[in-house]
Amino acid sequence: MFLGTHEPKLDEKGRLILPAKFREELSSGLVITKGQERCLYVFPQNEFLTITETLRQAPVTQKAARDYSRVMFAGAHDEIPDRQGRVTIPQSLREYANLEKACIVIGANTRVEIWDAKAWTEYLADREKNFADVSEEVFPGLF
Repeated sequence: MFLGTHEPKLDEKGRLILPAKFREELSSGLVITKGQERCLYVFPQNEFLTITETLRQAPVTQKAARDYSRVMFAGAHDEIPDRQGRVTIPQSLREYANLEKACIVIGANTRVEIWDAKAWTEYLADREKNFADVSEEVFPGLF
């Protein structure tokens, strides 16, 4: 499980140092792809395989499933972090998420998300005000 918020910097070569607490789970391989709200999703290799199997079972005749699969897989990049825990984020993914230098890396349960720092601040400010109210709608009876 990935938890927390971290603020690494993207270097001039497009590399990002993964938070130390995420490195062990991602050390054997990961997949970076486009996420919702213009962030990047980082999945451990085994979690991405689970998602792949789920998408594989969606009917090819369903347009939404085809569209989602195309965007997700076409933008996907697999990698093994180096000894310092760095991963290279391809230019196309940096452009998609508007990543320059200041980034926010968050734990989002089974995945890691990489955000442009300004975009994350704006997103969080907008969503936090509704956070308490949404729990009843999204997770009835849980809290």
